[in-house]
Amino acid sequence: MDIPILYQDSRFVVLNKPAGLPVHPGPRGGASVEDVFPRLSRRRDGPWLAHRLDADTAGCLVVALRRVALLEAQLLFAAGRVKKTYWAVVAGAPPGESGTVDAPLLKRSDRAGWRMVVDAAGQAAITDWRLRGRAAGIAWLELHPRTGRTHQVRAHCAALGCPILGDPVYGDGEGRLHLLARAISLPLDPPLNATAPPPPHMVAALAMCGRA
Repeated sequence: MDIPILYQDSRFVVLNKPAGLPVHPGPRGGASVEDVFPRLSRRRDGPWLAHRLDADTAGCLVVALRRVALLEAQLLFAAGRVKKTYWAVVAGAPPGESGTVDAPLLKRSDRAGWRMVVDAAGQAAITDWRLRGRAAGIAWLELHPRTGRTHQVRAHCAALGCPILGDPVYGDGEGRLHLLARAISLPLDPPLNATAPPPPHMVAALAMCGRA
């Protein structure tokens, strides 16, 4: 299994995670991002995931090659100092050209499984969004989550009234999830910056919405 590398130095690797590939092996086994770790470093103290992406989300995934680097990255993520950019193609369109979703999220389980719901008792969750383009029945959003809650971008798009295409939890689940971790920036010395191209299954929808 080959996963493209978007950025690499002695401290970190940023992988272009394919959509559909989990970061950890599941209870039934199967391929995961961690399968490539032995090829990234032979050191005993690493590699480690600096953060996580949902299995169906494509794009920038930061892997720390050393423990010191991992701790430094974790502090930045915890402090909200990591700039994350997502692209999503959504059903319908948001109410306006840009805005902010400030809606706490709480994990709720039922017979169908679990999901994140907007609830005042949940953890604070804030996402800035901007409309990049639209077509018949769909729109292209750029999103910047200020916090890092589970399913935050997916749940907040649904809260806007425009769930992400292909989302089986917050939308209709038809086709593949149209969500890309487009770019990530960590204010390190030297800084870490990486940008991921759209996965093949998102290209046509983005082009319909005006991406050249």
